[in-house]
Amino acid sequence: MVFERVMNDAVKAFEVLGVLILIVGGLIALVGCIIELARGEDASRVFDDVRARLGRAILLGLEILVVADIIRTIVVSPTLSSALTLGLIVVVRIALSFAIDVEVDGVAPWRKAATAASSDPTTRI
Repeated sequence: MVFERVMNDAVKAFEVLGVLILIVGGLIALVGCIIELARGEDASRVFDDVRARLGRAILLGLEILVVADIIRTIVVSPTLSSALTLGLIVVVRIALSFAIDVEVDGVAPWRKAATAASSDPTTRI
């Protein structure tokens, strides 16, 4: 009974941490945007920067929330229904992560190395 209570507390802690990351990351991105716009920086570049910062905060928050879901499914309530729910959550998270990653970096994840190598002047072919 003590173990189950500790695991429930761990799940709650991860959920709170994930939500805090989403909130704080979003606020930091928006405040940074406002400060950069107030300095007179190019609005399109500032918009791209805030989208990238916000996307990274969302990705990190989602990762932490998935940890909570995994702990809950494996330790707290290991039922077929909770395992299927976890599977659906993971599939949705993968799709979201992929979409946000492409949005932030402007390139598919498997193309990052090729893009970085082609833009690096020290790389020789």
